[in-house]
Amino acid sequence: MSAQYSEYKFVDALWDDATANALSPVERLVYRSNILGSDQRITNTGGGNTSAKIMETDPLTGEKVEVLWVKGSGGDLRTSKVENFSSLYQDKLIGLQKIYADTTPNGPKTAIEDEMVNMYPHSTFNLNPRPSSIDTPLHSFIGAKHVDHMHPIAFIALAACKNSEALTREIYGDELAYLPWQRPGFDLGLKMQAIYQTNKKARGINMGQHGLINWADDDKECYQLTLDLIEKAGRFIETKDRGADTFGGQKYGKLDEDTARRLTIELLPFLRGQVSQQTRFIGTVHRTDEALEFINSNDAKRLAEIGTSCPDHFLRTKIKPLYVEWDPTTGDVDSLKELIVSSLEQYRADYREYYEACKHDNSPAMRDPNPTVILIPGLGMIAFGKNKSESRVTAEFYNCAIGVMRGAEAIDEYIGLPRQEAFDIEYWLLEEAKLQRMPKEQEFARKVVVVVGAGSGIGKETAIRFATEGAHIVCADLDEEAARTTATEIASKFGKGIGVAGTGISSCGMAIGCRMDITDSASIEACYNEVIYAYGGIDVVALTAGIFLAPTANGEFSTKQMELVFKINAIGPYLIGHTAKPIFEAQGAHLKSAVVITTSVNGVVSKKGSVAYDSSKAATNHVVRELAVELAPFARVNAVAPATVVKGSLMFPRDRVIASLSKYDIAFSEDEDTEALRLKLAEFYAQRTLTKEPITPEDQANAIFFMASDKASKTTGQVINVDGGLYEAFLR
Repeated sequence: MSAQYSEYKFVDALWDDATANALSPVERLVYRSNILGSDQRITNTGGGNTSAKIMETDPLTGEKVEVLWVKGSGGDLRTSKVENFSSLYQDKLIGLQKIYADTTPNGPKTAIEDEMVNMYPHSTFNLNPRPSSIDTPLHSFIGAKHVDHMHPIAFIALAACKNSEALTREIYGDELAYLPWQRPGFDLGLKMQAIYQTNKKARGINMGQHGLINWADDDKECYQLTLDLIEKAGRFIETKDRGADTFGGQKYGKLDEDTARRLTIELLPFLRGQVSQQTRFIGTVHRTDEALEFINSNDAKRLAEIGTSCPDHFLRTKIKPLYVEWDPTTGDVDSLKELIVSSLEQYRADYREYYEACKHDNSPAMRDPNPTVILIPGLGMIAFGKNKSESRVTAEFYNCAIGVMRGAEAIDEYIGLPRQEAFDIEYWLLEEAKLQRMPKEQEFARKVVVVVGAGSGIGKETAIRFATEGAHIVCADLDEEAARTTATEIASKFGKGIGVAGTGISSCGMAIGCRMDITDSASIEACYNEVIYAYGGIDVVALTAGIFLAPTANGEFSTKQMELVFKINAIGPYLIGHTAKPIFEAQGAHLKSAVVITTSVNGVVSKKGSVAYDSSKAATNHVVRELAVELAPFARVNAVAPATVVKGSLMFPRDRVIASLSKYDIAFSEDEDTEALRLKLAEFYAQRTLTKEPITPEDQANAIFFMASDKASKTTGQVINVDGGLYEAFLR
C-alpha cells in the first residue's frame, strides 16, 4: 500500500526504507515506534503503544511460535529500545479468553478485568522481564500482524466530540469503526476482536474520548495508515477552523513578553508555595501562542471546567486545571494573589467533593487536592510536578488537550470524560499498585539548589553532591563558562537535560548555568529570577565563592585590597541571603529553605600575613548569625568552615602553591603539574591536623549537603568546622 497523501501537513512522514530494511523484525518495530513517538502531534510522551506479531523460536521446544511484541508498561515510544517491549506467546494470550469467559457469566466486571492483568506474566516469552501494559489484549486480539495505538491531537479532537460516531462515518466511511469510551482492558480487547473479525472493511477504530487504533499485516503499511488517518482528521478540522473566533474570540489582550515575564517571576514563588502546602512541587511556565490563544479566550473558563478527554492527558493534568479569571491589563499582582488563594480554596473543595462522590470502598486515600495545571490570562500556563521533567510533560499534555479542544469545538462540541470514569482511572488500584512500587524519592528530588561558585573546587563538588540526591541544580559563578561547564557535566552524568540561564526558556532540565557576581545585588537578583522562571522558586542557596589575597612583599595590605576581600567574603554572603529573603517569604514558612555559607576556620585563628582574609571570614561568621535571625522562620542559615582545601581550588593557584611549598621547604619540581603540587601541599597541611588526612572539596560538599538537609532541620546560625581537626580553631 502506498501513502494516501503525497505531502502531509499534520504529521511528519519519517519512514526510510534503507534504514528499515537493515533491521530485524523486532528492531523494525522499535524503529516504527521511535519515528511515531518523535512527533508529538501523533502521540504524547509516554503515550500510545505499538505491536508486532513475529514468528520466533521457542527456547523450550525449538519450534516456531507466534510472539506478540508490544510496548511494555511505562515505556515511551520516542525513546524505546527492544528492552522496553514485552514479548508474550500469542496462543497463550488468546487462551486467556476462555478463563475470562468462565469468570464473567454476567458480563465484564472491574475486579475480573484487573485480575486478568495478573495473568499476562504467565504468557511471557523467553523470560522477558518487561511488564505488560493494560493495552496488551487490544494488540493481541486484533488479528493483524501490526497494530498502532496513538493519541494524535487531531484525531482525539474527533474522538472527544459530542457527535463523534456520526462524524467518524462522515469522514472515514467504513474505513474506521467506532467504540464508545471504555477503559482499556480485556473486555475492550474482545470488542475490538469482534470488529476485526466481522467488519472486513474496517482498518481501525475510533476509541471514543481516547484515541486511534489501526492495523495492517505489513509494518510500513501500518505506519502509513496511521499517518493517513491522522492527516484526514487534521484536514477535515482545518476546513472548519474558526480563525479569530476560535474559543469564542479573545477576552483578554496579550501582554508583551518582558511584562509577562516580570509579572510571572513576581508571582511564581508565591504560587509555588500555595500549591505546595501538602507536597513540594517544581514548576514549568508554558507560554506559547497556542496556549495564550486559549487561556485569553472567552470560552477558556467553560472548557477548562470540562477537563481533559484522553486518559493519558488526564492522569497528568488531574480532573481539571485551575483557571484564574484575572484581567492581565491591570498588571496588579497583589489582586492576582488574592484571586489565587480563593480559587485554590474552591478547587480543593471541588476536588474533595469529587473524591467523596466517586470513591469506592477499596479506593486509595485521597491524593493531593491541589491542581497541577494553572491557567492565568496574559501569563499563560503554569504546570507543576514532582520534578522538572514531570512538570514539563504535564504542560505538554495540557497543551495537547488545548489542541484537542480547538479541533473539537471547530467541528462539533467538546466533551470530557464522565466524572466517575475519570475517578476510576485516577484511583485505579492497578495504577495505585504501580505508584507503590516506585522507588522512594530522593531527598532533594523536589528541591531547587543554587550553588554559588560552582565553576570549580568546593562549589563544583557541592553541585555534584546535591545532584546525586536528585536536586535541580543552578550552577552560578562569576565565570559563566565554568558554571555552564559544570551544569553540562551534571546533565550528562545524570541524564536529565541542561538549560542556560538568560535564554528565557523554562523548558530546561535539571541543571542551569548562570553568571553571578556576589558583590552586585542586581547580578544576584538576575540569576535568582532565571531560577524562578525555570523552576518556580528556590529551596537552598549554597555559597562557596570567596577570595584570598596575599600581602605585598613587605607584608602589608592596601586599603583597596582590604575593601575587595571584605566585599567578596563578608558583604557578598549577606547579599546572597538578603536577596533570597523575599523569595523564601513568598514561598511560605511551610516550604522550609536553607542557606549554607562557606566561611573558614581562619575566622577564629589569627596568623601572620592573612589579616584581610582572616578578618573578613570572622565577619562572615557573624553575617551567618545575623542572616539566621533575618531569614527566620522561612530559611535556616548555617556555615561550613574549611581549612586549607587545596585540591582543585582556585584560591590556590600555581604560584601560591609554589610559594607555600618553598616557604615550608617541601621538595618539588617545576615540571610537576599544578594538581600534583597541590597534593603535596595538602599532605603537608594534613599533618597539622588531628586526623592527619587532607581536607578535600568532597568533605566540604558533604558537610554543606548535611546542613541543607532535613537531618539538620533544627539547626540554624551555626558554623561547623570541617578542618581535619585543627585544635587552634576549637571554640573558646
